[in-house]
Amino acid sequence: MTEPITFISHFRVKKGKAAAVRSMFAAGAMKLATAKPRTAAFLGYLDERGRRLTIVHVFPDGDAMDLHFEGADERSKAAYELFEPAAWEIYGTPSRAALDSIRREAADTGASLTLAPTALGGFTRLS
Repeated sequence: MTEPITFISHFRVKKGKAAAVRSMFAAGAMKLATAKPRTAAFLGYLDERGRRLTIVHVFPDGDAMDLHFEGADERSKAAYELFEPAAWEIYGTPSRAALDSIRREAADTGASLTLAPTALGGFTRLS
């Protein structure tokens, strides 16, 4: 049985860009909800000062994560006008291609990368 994957990305919001981040995220989430039906969750959180954006992604399996990442380079290019990568966390085991891509991007941007590939079990209740 394949295990779900949780991918958490943290970003530093560029000065004065919090309102634009809110707007971009809302529009992007609506597009992704339609374009990426196997993405189980895509949730964004902005800290109280509008300086740190955290995005939580949940995928039922590695294939769903791979599908979500299709087109990510284009999405990231526009998004990086407003914020920059700070850290990524992956809980579960993504595909080798996804992991290699994230490792490269972490190295290129200086973002930290935390990996926890061993699922111990548990449950999710997603409606």
